[in-house]
Amino acid sequence: MLTEFKVGHFTDLQKGTGCTVILPPQENVAAAAVRGAAPGTREIALLAPDKKIHRIHALVLTGGSAFGLGCAQGVMESLAEQGIGYFTHYGLVPIVPAAVIYDKNLGDSAAFPTAEDGRTALQAATFNNTAQGNVGAGTGASVGKWLGMEHAMKSGIGIAALEHKGVKVTALTVVNAAADILNKDGSLLAGAVDEQGNFLADTERPWLRWEQAQIGMAENTILTAVMTNAKIRKEQAFYLAERAHFGIARRVEPSHTGYDGDTVFVVSSLRVESNLDFLAAMVVSAVEQSIINGVVSAEEAFGLKTVQSVQSLRRSEK
Repeated sequence: MLTEFKVGHFTDLQKGTGCTVILPPQENVAAAAVRGAAPGTREIALLAPDKKIHRIHALVLTGGSAFGLGCAQGVMESLAEQGIGYFTHYGLVPIVPAAVIYDKNLGDSAAFPTAEDGRTALQAATFNNTAQGNVGAGTGASVGKWLGMEHAMKSGIGIAALEHKGVKVTALTVVNAAADILNKDGSLLAGAVDEQGNFLADTERPWLRWEQAQIGMAENTILTAVMTNAKIRKEQAFYLAERAHFGIARRVEPSHTGYDGDTVFVVSSLRVESNLDFLAAMVVSAVEQSIINGVVSAEEAFGLKTVQSVQSLRRSEK
């Protein structure tokens, strides 16, 4: 985990929602790229490569669908109270981009992270926070919803870190997809399952996932925050955010559909020189592994099976 970045979570295990706040160092460059037709975001336009804002003060990943975006207001107000923000002649304005997943299909459908919950996550932010699974924005995350929630599996937040010759990349991903999740060998790792833990689609017949799809708009989204110490410009951060979506496409089958709002943020602390294409390869690999970790680390909740429970069912049948 990159030591320059703080991560904090607000987790409501009973209601099935939460939020995650990432605090970068004061000097940073940030960009974002969105794929899929149903994103839920705040301040995302500022992170386009042609916009004047280069630095952010916090990043929020949250559940609660569009309602959950309000938790970023609490983060913004708290930062302003601490004297942190973009300087204007009439006061500080913290730059706090945010993105949401749809988690109302688990737990309490009326619940969403509030501004106060955002403050709680901010106050809880620490260096080297490696919490994974059912925490923060991953509390209500699930995968394999293409045939309805009765066949879905629990997922959560996954973290993966890579380092080579002083260049560091950490990917934190909230894994929430209508689709299935693939292992690096192409086999199914998590997704739509039956009562015996058998996957309802396989890589030989991917069209099965959409023959009788039982999902709705905006009910899925993978959110990834890529943190690095590489010296890059904003347009290069945007390039890396676009490349990071390759990692999503490799592990999520299918990805970037009309039911998804997949969003990647890239934030750099600008410390170490690096070759951009090599850095992009590290980013893609870290995103892939973070998705795998997000389903492997999840724990059973709201009646949904996990990777561990499915594997246990299969062993018991042999």
